[in-house]
Amino acid sequence: MTGRTILIVDDDEDLRSILVEQLALCEEFHILQEDTATKGIQTARSEMVDLLIMDVGLPDMDGREAVKLLRKGGFKAPVIMLTGHDTDSDTILGLESGANDYVTKPFRFAVLLARIRAQLRQHEQSEDATFTVGPYTFKPGQKLLIDEKGGKIRLTEKEAAIIKYLYRAGDKVIGRDMLLEEVWGYNSGVTTHTLETHVYRLRQKIEKDPSNAAILVTESGGYKLVP
Repeated sequence: MTGRTILIVDDDEDLRSILVEQLALCEEFHILQEDTATKGIQTARSEMVDLLIMDVGLPDMDGREAVKLLRKGGFKAPVIMLTGHDTDSDTILGLESGANDYVTKPFRFAVLLARIRAQLRQHEQSEDATFTVGPYTFKPGQKLLIDEKGGKIRLTEKEAAIIKYLYRAGDKVIGRDMLLEEVWGYNSGVTTHTLETHVYRLRQKIEKDPSNAAILVTESGGYKLVP
């Protein structure tokens, strides 16, 4: 399972290649790319995109207009605009179109990466955030899993936190102690037995066969999510 999906829409092939290459080094991301606004809109609508990076100066349409169209169509994921113009009016136009952040070219990759992570963190806390976990749509803000038929599974705060942390980890197996610290906090006095009890209850809710887990699996001393 890959982590968050980022869609890059930019007609500058060199810049796009560099961004794809750099972001691919961060194993938490899966990268999609397009070179026109039209194709970018289609991909944003057809794929589960967690964050969109959209250039303003695209050949077929102003990137801000593309973002406006996506927002009107219900696209909820955070959007970072890329622009070669560093003026207040340009930034205001971008933000008014529905963008969450604005980055001026040229930029340092470390700065863009920090902005990406900040936007993803913020979005994950919102009511709008949705992720795919196995056959479910996961809404952490609402502590909810929705199955393919629209059935809802209510989660406790800790169950939602367990799924969210394992989702972020992608393919990595997360040890019990680490998961315990992340979900319950340091020095909470809670033992791994408490974690195992929560995982057991969670499997009862989400697995077809809880005794043979296929989504939340145990592997080499820890847990991970399988798509």
